[in-house]
Amino acid sequence: MNESSASEPSLILAIDFGTQSVRALAYSQSGECTAKHQLPIDQYQHPEPDWTEHDVEGFWTLLTACCRGLWAHGVDPQEIAAVVVTTQRATVINLDEMGRPLRPAIIWTDQRRAPPRGRLPWLWRMLFGLLRIRPIVENLEAEAEANWMERHQPELLARTAHFLLLSGYLNYRLTGEFKDSVGSQVGYVPFDFKKQNWCADSDWKWHSMAIKRYMLPTLVSVGETLGAVTAEAAEATGLPEGVPVIAGAADKACEVLGVGALEAGIASVSCGTTATINTTRSQYVEVVPFMPAYPASLPEHFNTEIQVFRGFWMVSWFLEQFGDAERRQAAERGVPAETLLDELLVQTEPGAGGLVLQPFWNPVSGETGPEGRGSIVGFKDFHTRAHVYRALVEGLAFALRSGKERIERRTKTPVSCIRLSGGGAQSDQVAQIVADVLNLPVERFDDCEASGRGAAMVGAAAMNWYPSIAAAGGAMVGETHRFTPDPRAAKRYETLYESQYRPLYGKLKSLFERQLTAQ
Repeated sequence: MNESSASEPSLILAIDFGTQSVRALAYSQSGECTAKHQLPIDQYQHPEPDWTEHDVEGFWTLLTACCRGLWAHGVDPQEIAAVVVTTQRATVINLDEMGRPLRPAIIWTDQRRAPPRGRLPWLWRMLFGLLRIRPIVENLEAEAEANWMERHQPELLARTAHFLLLSGYLNYRLTGEFKDSVGSQVGYVPFDFKKQNWCADSDWKWHSMAIKRYMLPTLVSVGETLGAVTAEAAEATGLPEGVPVIAGAADKACEVLGVGALEAGIASVSCGTTATINTTRSQYVEVVPFMPAYPASLPEHFNTEIQVFRGFWMVSWFLEQFGDAERRQAAERGVPAETLLDELLVQTEPGAGGLVLQPFWNPVSGETGPEGRGSIVGFKDFHTRAHVYRALVEGLAFALRSGKERIERRTKTPVSCIRLSGGGAQSDQVAQIVADVLNLPVERFDDCEASGRGAAMVGAAAMNWYPSIAAAGGAMVGETHRFTPDPRAAKRYETLYESQYRPLYGKLKSLFERQLTAQ
């Protein structure tokens, strides 16, 4: 590490714009989070069932308020050497030629779908038919937000000069430049994941998505400079004008870096809104056929990712539906309600009294077809909500184990250690369940802000405080708390996983198909 003089700015500002909250975090050269300010993102709109939107200007307002909140915690803006943005993935924003929003942002959780576009040339249609992947292509066309706009808001799409992910929009507001990081391009855009660039003109994706090349931002490699804080952004945020804005990566990619999961045998497990298990590789490998490996926070590297959609968002769902007592006690004690859920896990034994939960809240690529949905089976009259909660946590852990096994089979590399992050990971009980279900040691960090720390690592390398992002990742990761599998619990979970969890979906699939047909 190159030590800077006392007169030089010595902090990286990481802006972590997640799904449930935005955080402004100040990191020192050693990786210490010296201050943090967090605001909830709670103004989501649902104009139709299954739709989720957010006012675009409201995102910028949250970012500026979060920065000013950080200064109120005693951070001197003059100490900020660089800014790095990491955001939720696949949230899209339409701007006109003046950079003004044309409609609310469509959030990644949005479930609206478009009909097949029907623009593929016959050669591509024939090839996809021979490969039996036409359903995959049709699903991409259905999920692409631009295709929905083409069908339902064609005039708005025609006025779209800039089609950006949330990362691109926030970087634009900070710098005035329509540039974004290669590491943030996870969404329904014509991106070549293997080459980590916009698709070639001849690529079939340009026919499947109603997006023109001119709408997309210039891509910059992770760790390179996107631009500098403008006078307008400086006035809004309190940042000094001219501070460099560095290309970060998506929140999950930054999480992987933030926990130091840079070797193929170390897996990053995120207990976030979407639960994920990830490894980092220098070679492109599709763990689920035709599902891409995403850009990593290390340039020219890839994250092999398996998702559990909604994941630990289900903890919030459980609290809302069944957690009146915890919410009341939390208010009385002045602690987060989630911390009290550990008491429910302490009250129950591994196996949740015979309850088995499969967390397929939506169809899951590689696991289900379009009929995919979740289930909980095994109810008896002695079961309590404590058993339900344990079954929920165990079900998520089983799904993560299934993902681990998929990664191992495809990469031919065994996973030997789990690095845990995300809000759900702060529970000792949850961490122990993950260790027991996966039968692997689990390491957790005192600082739960893995995505923010990963973004700071990118910024530290860009400032030449470290010779590379990998070197920053090794030096700034911090101390870990280790959870080792309990042999008795691990044996119990092995039996449950093989005899009940794994066969469960196959036994219920025909029922789910009939339910889908009846809708």
